[in-house]
Amino acid sequence: MNDSIYRPALPRNEVALGYAPGSPERAALEAELGTVLASRIEIPCLIGGRSVWTGRKRPIIRPDERGTELGSYHAAGPAEAKTAIEAALAAKQEWEALPWEERAAVFRRAAELVSGSRRARIVAATMLGQCKTVGQAEIDSACEVADFFRFGAAAMAEAYADQPADAPAEWNRTSYRPLEGFVYAVSPFNFTALGANLAAAPALMGNVVLWKPASTSVLSNWVLMQIYEEAGLPPGVINFLPGSGKEISEVVLAHPLFAGLHFTGSTAVFRGLWKGIGEGLERYRSYPRIVGETGGKGFVFLHPSADLEAARVAIIRGAYEYQGQKCSAASRLYVPKSTARAFLDGLAEEVRALPMGKVTDFRNFLGAVIDETAFEAIMARIEAVRPGGRFLAGGRGDSSEGFFIEPTLLVCAEPRCAAMSEEIFGPVLSVYIYDEGDIASALRLVDTTSPYALTGAVFARDRRDIATSLLALRHSAGNLYVNDKPTGAVVGRQPFGGMRASGTNDKAGTAGNLLRWASACVVKENFDPPLAWRHPSMGED
Repeated sequence: MNDSIYRPALPRNEVALGYAPGSPERAALEAELGTVLASRIEIPCLIGGRSVWTGRKRPIIRPDERGTELGSYHAAGPAEAKTAIEAALAAKQEWEALPWEERAAVFRRAAELVSGSRRARIVAATMLGQCKTVGQAEIDSACEVADFFRFGAAAMAEAYADQPADAPAEWNRTSYRPLEGFVYAVSPFNFTALGANLAAAPALMGNVVLWKPASTSVLSNWVLMQIYEEAGLPPGVINFLPGSGKEISEVVLAHPLFAGLHFTGSTAVFRGLWKGIGEGLERYRSYPRIVGETGGKGFVFLHPSADLEAARVAIIRGAYEYQGQKCSAASRLYVPKSTARAFLDGLAEEVRALPMGKVTDFRNFLGAVIDETAFEAIMARIEAVRPGGRFLAGGRGDSSEGFFIEPTLLVCAEPRCAAMSEEIFGPVLSVYIYDEGDIASALRLVDTTSPYALTGAVFARDRRDIATSLLALRHSAGNLYVNDKPTGAVVGRQPFGGMRASGTNDKAGTAGNLLRWASACVVKENFDPPLAWRHPSMGED
């Protein structure tokens, strides 16, 4: 029995390790990388706590060494999706009845495993499977995953503590119930932490989940599933279904107890799922909750008063870390005409010098893009803009050994061209040189050029420039940065999410997001109910 009222303290963010040569964390990681490369793992579906080997094996390819298979996974199909729904619903009653502190304890323990004894394992899986450099993998799969779990537990307590006011002889309470049915979590390849949060946030609130990870992040996501089990998550609460999104989604959206979608991925896929949900509204027991974060076309706007050295570092990191495969990545740059030539010449020189290669060589800044489909799509975008763009760096790719694309910097004469408005999702930064005599028009260009509104950055020393920009761009991004890169949001400090074509802006890791996975019930109790039905106004004169 627990008769205490538990209020977990707001946690601190996990500190990233440095992996310097000779450090203990580097030795542990290098040993784990060797283990993963030697193991050729075979990954099943996990349904109701039971491993399901479908026989439909798909290879797990190392992107920076395309001839190397890290292992394989068994793809789920319609039959496995149906079984997973049954398993989730069978686990639902016991899981949602568990005291919220016990649910929090599962994920708090998972945070300690991720940041402690299982750290090298999940970082190695993220590096090799998703082709992240050690720094990018550490921040993502160790630090941010642990942060989501720890801050999620604190945010759940915050959400439950939001209670209505009382009056004399009256007690009002709000119960935050899990949704009626199951939640469908669909995660992308580019962040292990997103795979963690998309499934864990609804589960924290007492929901049961079907989790469909991206086919190119199965390796690290399987490590997460093993950590959940080790942390004490009961069977059936989160069911692991790698496989065809189309086949699984058709089964999920057809079920009357589908209760919510937690999604990160492309705008087109999200809109398709939303349309499918809309077409099935009459079959559902309740209106499903829809939470999604989709594409982006992150901008960096340089004022004439900008600190150009700080801007240069932020642009390189914001545009080219993880090969630009972040929805938050700096993808379009606005430079004033007076400083454009010298600034861009220097920037291009540094971009051309960025080291690129296998992520197991810790000296590299970039690795390969995620797979052949991505390689071909990004190169097609580059070729499409080549006639009208002035390439200052990059513009070439080589997929003979791995899916490598040079970090690319190009200047566009037309501010609304495809390279400035459409998501590329690769190491490509498009530049427009604006006339600083009309900064208001330049800011309107930033706001209106792209359908997305996820991230953006403004560089300026003059406080008036900062204030003017924040006002002009207040609807242009869900996360705006001043004198910093538009990537690297930290849980609890810069809650992440965007609007317009970038998503529903339900900030991940916050009480607001968690409340999307709960259905409030208000209970009013009258301690001294009236015993007569007549109102005073009804008396005789």
